[in-house]
Amino acid sequence: MALDVVKAVQNYINKFLADVHGMKVLLLDKDTTPIVSLVLTQSHLLSREVYLVDRIDASSGSSSSSSSASASAASKDPLKHLKCVAFLRPTPESVQALVDELREPRYSEYYLYFSNTLPKSSLERLAESDVQSLVREVHEHFADFYSVNADLFHLGLAPPSSPWGDVPGAWRGDALQRTAQGVCAVMLGLKKRCVVRYERDSAVGKKLAQEIGYLISQDPSLFDFRAPPVPPLLLILDRRSDPVTPLLTQWTYQAMVHELMGITNGRVDMSGVPGVRDEMKEAILSADQDPFYKRNMYLDLGELGANIKTYVDEYQTKHKSSVAIESISDMKRFVEEYPEFRKLAGNVTKHVTIVGELSRLVERGRLLEVGELEQNLAATENHAQDLRTLQQILENPTVSEDNKVRLVILYALRYEKSAGNATQQLLEQLARNKVPNKKIALVNAMLTFAGADSRQSDIFHNDSLLAKSRTLFKGLKGVDNVYTQHQPHLVGVVDELIKGRLKEQMYPFLEGGMRDKPQDIIIFIVGGATYAEARAVTQLNATTPGVRIVLGGTFIHNSRSFLRDVSETVTRWEASGTSSAKFASPKMHTARVNKMS
Repeated sequence: MALDVVKAVQNYINKFLADVHGMKVLLLDKDTTPIVSLVLTQSHLLSREVYLVDRIDASSGSSSSSSSASASAASKDPLKHLKCVAFLRPTPESVQALVDELREPRYSEYYLYFSNTLPKSSLERLAESDVQSLVREVHEHFADFYSVNADLFHLGLAPPSSPWGDVPGAWRGDALQRTAQGVCAVMLGLKKRCVVRYERDSAVGKKLAQEIGYLISQDPSLFDFRAPPVPPLLLILDRRSDPVTPLLTQWTYQAMVHELMGITNGRVDMSGVPGVRDEMKEAILSADQDPFYKRNMYLDLGELGANIKTYVDEYQTKHKSSVAIESISDMKRFVEEYPEFRKLAGNVTKHVTIVGELSRLVERGRLLEVGELEQNLAATENHAQDLRTLQQILENPTVSEDNKVRLVILYALRYEKSAGNATQQLLEQLARNKVPNKKIALVNAMLTFAGADSRQSDIFHNDSLLAKSRTLFKGLKGVDNVYTQHQPHLVGVVDELIKGRLKEQMYPFLEGGMRDKPQDIIIFIVGGATYAEARAVTQLNATTPGVRIVLGGTFIHNSRSFLRDVSETVTRWEASGTSSAKFASPKMHTARVNKMS
């Protein structure tokens, strides 16, 4: 049976909704709102007799519009005919809001469910505030993570709430505790007690491994699952070991939408698309709820366009239409001119609109030209040719400043140790072309954050594995040569892991070890995962019989969020005077476990 984080969360929520009979309101907070909306539809909630979804923090002015499962009345009027099912993260803010609610109750009964361990002190406060004895049950259901795909989750630690501390190798604020709790919740949701491994030279990875070990030791009965013949494995990786993957333009559907348009809790803001209809200003992308998306999310733009064209062709045949459709723009025009098609195939219309916008952005940003050089820099080594091509692109006024900076960053990472390194000349060329200093500074910030001295592995060394191989996108006019040579660093690590060859010296165990090849694997990337890595994990699941892998991260990055994270982090490091890469090594620190009080 596959490891499925979407079903794990669905099972928890369905269970407590089924346990409370009758008409009810579902009361959420800012953290649990996206947790629910990512896995359940409004119609599903209605089928469970949930007639209102409200935010416990609605009165504070918080907005849940980006990820709410249902429109909230946010009314403070008493609704005594409804029972209240509260599903909250046990944060001080949510507990206080619940205390206030119980002191002036609006509903007839309260059933309290928390997404992680509720401190005893918080439980006592809730008991004291329940003066009318309306609380019927209090439970902990470990659904404390955002399930994006069946094999992908994250913890929502987006910039500026990223995990990186004020010095390299340190965690920021309470991010360590939040991350450890989230990863433990994933293990509990999947009913796995994992053996833990981490990157030797990652101080943040080692600290997370220790904190997870501490949380398990504090309540081992929670993890008392039937032991399988081969224990499941948690592998903790560090984003700094692969800064390249988040920087690349993506060419498969899910990853490309996130890179060019952004996906926030399963939703895409389409309001900026030229001529978009009102009903399409926000698009929902969910593999669990959208069969077309599930079938096509890992396909490249050409294959995706061909599949949509096939669907439109089928409609035309059925309705005896003779309109010629050869390109994405033809398809968009057909959808606009045949409203009955929009009505019958609204879901595919959504994808036609999204793919049309992707095609427009690719053309406007000269991304085929940019993407080819990106892939060459990421996957092969040809310094003279790469430098010439890059210098030509930097002089091209139609290429955006952001894309120029990304290319220079990739060059700087690739050729950092090369004798002929021309990074300084490229920085001067960016300045001559009026690129703002703030953007130019990202190049050196990236070298500080994840230069060669910060990385445990040489991500550029294996030209044979990542040899230059051009892949032609076919299927529609307007979707031409795009190159997809690069594979995430994670692929090689996991390949060694499932073959039992991952060196313990480089990836030590928190405790003990294991001789058998792991079958159930949770990979967690401190500093954020990417949709490109998610696709690689799905491919490994499909091609490796007997192995089940789930990928998670503190966040799901595209190039913009990653660069923002790097910029803010290095600014803090420099302010503290400790930006040297050597501070990233656990050998330079005495790792201390941040114990829960």
